Amino acid sequence: MEKITFSEQMLINAICLHVASKKQVQPQEVEVELMWDEDYGFSAEVYANGRKQVFVEINLIEAIRFYLETQMQRNPYSAGIELVLDDEEGIIAHITYQS
Repeated sequence: MEKITFSEQMLINAICLHVASKKQVQPQEVEVELMWDEDYGFSAEVYANGRKQVFVEINLIEAIRFYLETQMQRNPYSAGIELVLDDEEGIIAHITYQS
């Protein structure tokens, strides 16, 4: 079993690249604020082209899969992805590939 951990910054980068690809803008033109709430779980406020969009957990996982495929050349659909709220590192993602 192979494990990869995405830091909070890697997760933000993944969201920026994913949104940039969809909206036809540069990744640096995308702003992301990650959030966690007891009632709603993981989410993010994403700003691009002067518009705000709210990503829920499934959108965050979609962005991680996009990053795995485009930046790491990994199969994004054979990965198990778990978002975690870490006291020290913030919101991170654990990605697991079965051998």
